[in-house]
Amino acid sequence: MARLAGTSTAVVSYVINNGPRPVAPATRERVLAAIKELGYRPDRVAQAMASRRTDLIGLILPDARQPYFGEMAHAVEQAASERGKMVLVGNTDYVAEREVHYLRAFLGMRVSGLILVSHALNDLAAAEIEAWDARVVLLHERPEAIDDVAVVTDDVGGAQLAVQHLLEHGYEYVACVGGTAETPSVGDPVSDHVEGWRRAMHEAGVSTQGRLFEAPYNRYDAYRIALEILSGPQRPPAIFCSTDDQAIGVLRAARELRLDVPGQLAVAGFDDIKEAALADPPLTTIASDRSGMARAAVDLVLDDGLRVTGSRRERLKQFPSRLVVRRSCGCS
Repeated sequence: MARLAGTSTAVVSYVINNGPRPVAPATRERVLAAIKELGYRPDRVAQAMASRRTDLIGLILPDARQPYFGEMAHAVEQAASERGKMVLVGNTDYVAEREVHYLRAFLGMRVSGLILVSHALNDLAAAEIEAWDARVVLLHERPEAIDDVAVVTDDVGGAQLAVQHLLEHGYEYVACVGGTAETPSVGDPVSDHVEGWRRAMHEAGVSTQGRLFEAPYNRYDAYRIALEILSGPQRPPAIFCSTDDQAIGVLRAARELRLDVPGQLAVAGFDDIKEAALADPPLTTIASDRSGMARAAVDLVLDDGLRVTGSRRERLKQFPSRLVVRRSCGCS
């Protein structure tokens, strides 16, 4: 190939590997023409063995069946593709042992880096990351067990926006459908959404006593729990859900009970998944910049300056939240 291109084997390597040294445009064109003529295909396995790194990024998340995580995974894949990388995805199903399994598997494959959406990173998983000296970026959640760089959205502030908006409609109070007893109290977005709800209620001088309901993050369990809440004698006038998926379950329960939304019940969620705009009625929610967050996570996990020093706050890249108003809250 070097003979056909009229150059050295080193220059051919620089073109194939896009570095480490620059190649003149005319020389690059000759090398590319020779590659095409000879039908050459680079041996990615050999390249990975030589560099001890692959063109892969590992993405570990709780459950890609949930719309938010599915949309986030797609955004990460798009951002990685722009950087010439491919993404391996592992679903933990909220099980700590599966998280450790995927950490070991992906790190053993010499991925270029790991993007970790961890529900509750345990000490064993944190030790695994430390042992491999892995390039890790936390996305969406920030567990206490590890202090790596994190990319998150303003979960507390976003929840406050949603609840304040509902209260401004004149509802006596806003109930909250949060997580479960197993939901981590620190670093978990759902916990932050509940905290935002509390702050908005307290600022308005409204009690939260007995108005927080536990529910898993999916619409199916939220639907079942909402049937109980909405059938009871103390039906709330408005509900803020910690995820859109839960809110869709609440809307289904209200429809089954023949409750008019928003006439008899106002509902708001968090995440702005695509289905929120198609809900019946369309769901008022809080949007996060998933594309921006995914691109930031990919850039951080691939760039050399990942392991920055500084305080925990300085190692946090936080994206703002935005209120998306639709009809479920009472707005026309």
